[in-house]
Amino acid sequence: MNEGSIILLFIIALGIISNNRLITAGACTLLVLRVLKFQYLLGVLERRSLELGLILLVIAVLHPFNSGQITFKDIFTSLLTVPGLIAVCGGILASYMNQKGVVLLQTSPEVIVGLLTGTILGVALFHGIPVGPLAAAGITAMLLMLINLAG
Repeated sequence: MNEGSIILLFIIALGIISNNRLITAGACTLLVLRVLKFQYLLGVLERRSLELGLILLVIAVLHPFNSGQITFKDIFTSLLTVPGLIAVCGGILASYMNQKGVVLLQTSPEVIVGLLTGTILGVALFHGIPVGPLAAAGITAMLLMLINLAG
């Protein structure tokens, strides 16, 4: 068994211990593809899975519009409230931070170890919820920007 497989098994164990199904499923999928020697598929996933994941996320977020759960009246009513306006600001900030997170993951893929470790510790020790690596990368990118500005 090679080092990559051992690392994936360790991540699977941590995912199970911390009840983080996304990390467990992702690591299991990669391990199965690795064992079955689907190198081409692994290459495609490496290049395109982030885009595919974002597309699926956007579909999930837009579905209430498609299903009629959110109407034009709901939109305008929400946007005219203080919480609605703050939510717009939060959405803008999160979008900006996540864009910086994508850049961080592309330029410094080694940060994924810290992101996964932090997510697992946050779930296990602080009863947090497992956020995706993209959101954690966005927060990390912003913290690194603040440290660079201060130093």
